[in-house]
Amino acid sequence: MLTTTTTHTFSTSSILICCNKPLNLHHSVHLRRPTNLHLFNPLRSFVESRGNLGMKHKLKRGFGPVCYSPPVTTANFQWICTISAAVLMFAKGTAIQKSFLVPFFALQAPASLVSWIKGEYGIWTAFLALLVRLFFYIPGELELPFIALLMVILLPHQIANLRGRQEGVVLSLVVAAFLAFQHFTRIGSLRRAFDQGSIIATLAVLCIVTVPCVLLI
Repeated sequence: MLTTTTTHTFSTSSILICCNKPLNLHHSVHLRRPTNLHLFNPLRSFVESRGNLGMKHKLKRGFGPVCYSPPVTTANFQWICTISAAVLMFAKGTAIQKSFLVPFFALQAPASLVSWIKGEYGIWTAFLALLVRLFFYIPGELELPFIALLMVILLPHQIANLRGRQEGVVLSLVVAAFLAFQHFTRIGSLRRAFDQGSIIATLAVLCIVTVPCVLLI
């Protein structure tokens, strides 16, 4: 009786051990599978690599050196002088001799504007303006742009070469200083120079004086 009980117990234990082995193996495989998927997931690695590249790109954009070309050139200063001279030709809040603006305009006109004036369109514009001047009355303020146009077209080669050079800038500065002296002395006081009726002319005078000074530096 004792022997039978022992044998039965041993056989039951062996059956339990044999039954438990495949369960443990299956359980270990089941636990390892998500770990392997986690390590070799191509989608996850692609997202992580893209995220690292994005962070590097942000760091480069945030802390890297930025190279750019300066927006202010000699041609830009010449355009400022040309526009200021044109404004002074039509301005009414000043008592300067506006005929001095014509040589100033011819010396400070940028190369692109000079090429347009000496081209076909500029010559036709001067021709039509001359026809209008012959048969109709034109006020003095409107004659100055026409005379400046003709001066740029007929300017001798020796004087045209001074445009953009230091000698031309010095001559422009002398003319601008003389016009500024006339403007501020004839207007009466510095406070009246910045009144509503004369502030545009004052700003234009300051521009034609300041720009040649900057070009000489």
